[in-house]
Amino acid sequence: MADSSDSVSIDMEALSLGQEHLVKTNHGPVCVAVYGDPDKPALITYPDVALNYMFCFQGLFSCPEASSLLLHNFCIYHINPLGHELGAPSICLDAPSLSVDDLADQIVEVLNYFGLGTVMCMGVTAGAYILTLFAMKYRQRVLGLILVSPLCKAPSWAEWLYNKVMSNLLYYYGMCGVVKELLLKRYFSKEVRGNAQVQESDVVQECRRLLCERQSTNVWRFLEAINGRVDLSEGLRKLQCRSLIFIGEHSPYHSEAVHMTTKLDRRYSALVEVQGCGSLVTEEQPQAMMIPMEYFMMGYGIYRPTQSVSPRSPLSPTRISPELLSPESMGLKLKPIKTRVPIS
Repeated sequence: MADSSDSVSIDMEALSLGQEHLVKTNHGPVCVAVYGDPDKPALITYPDVALNYMFCFQGLFSCPEASSLLLHNFCIYHINPLGHELGAPSICLDAPSLSVDDLADQIVEVLNYFGLGTVMCMGVTAGAYILTLFAMKYRQRVLGLILVSPLCKAPSWAEWLYNKVMSNLLYYYGMCGVVKELLLKRYFSKEVRGNAQVQESDVVQECRRLLCERQSTNVWRFLEAINGRVDLSEGLRKLQCRSLIFIGEHSPYHSEAVHMTTKLDRRYSALVEVQGCGSLVTEEQPQAMMIPMEYFMMGYGIYRPTQSVSPRSPLSPTRISPELLSPESMGLKLKPIKTRVPIS
């Protein structure tokens, strides 16, 4: 990996136009992959535990509609958690532990390195928590939040114990089969994970392969930080940016996302429920995100649609309340949007 003054081209299918930068921060080097024209508005992303940008956001950014909506309107800055990039070395166990506040502060250093001012943010689960905390600490740096299956409360005893079991397995046994199964349940619905009769989907197989490449100590450090998070609920109403929240119907964090929307200012937030989906909406059903994001972006004057509906999206205007499809209203109302509505 090059140092912070160099860039390395990524040579991968569908991901061959970006450059990776290793940005030195006070809490260690952070790998950031940059795609697009740096003169355009900035969109930063942050993935969930044990994932990097190549998997967590590849499904979304591979959609033709996402290419026109996001890549044509933003310069994308994919921020990887410490040691989660491809080929990352194992972080020494004696290295100082990082808190969620440390991870949020790292984002400011990344923005300053690239000379970025105000940015749009997109995070998944643990990454959504880090970006929300970042937005609360540095309000003037955040234009808007797009959060997928977000966390905002401190871990419940059940989640804390679940994560602690996974953390101990990572520490003593590495990325073993049990840990991989626990992570896959965190990300995906039962439908795509398969069973004895139905083979698991390609996206799950690819995720399983990617998890085998993760350095277990690096994942352990990120998981420990997230398991020590604090409750952000009381500060959410003070956020000065719009928020668009996606939650999978079968996500283990469904109730947490709903709770978060009740704490946000209802004038500036919207909730989208994606039915038949787990937490990782960006990979399992990325096409379901397109229309809500289009109208969310229209509220900022960033996006100008050439047609009224994204052709491959399962959503349609007749399935969403008309007031939510209004550019003036999208992002200003708290109202669940279902992506599958029974036809009577």
